[in-house]
Amino acid sequence: MDALVAQIVEKTGLSEEMAQNVVNMVLEHVKDQLPENMQGMVDSFLGGEGGDTGGLGGMIGGFLKK
Repeated sequence: MDALVAQIVEKTGLSEEMAQNVVNMVLEHVKDQLPENMQGMVDSFLGGEGGDTGGLGGMIGGFLKK
């Protein structure tokens, strides 16, 4: 997720703290749209809290590089 936050900072000029808040807000929104039994899958897919292991964060970061 660190790479995603860095991309947001670079592309938007937001502070790192604000970019992290944006990522957290989007993730919470996505999880709120899922059935409760699937919400944990989002965290698993992302590689856990604060992890930068690829997954969705890496995919979104790749889109932002374009």
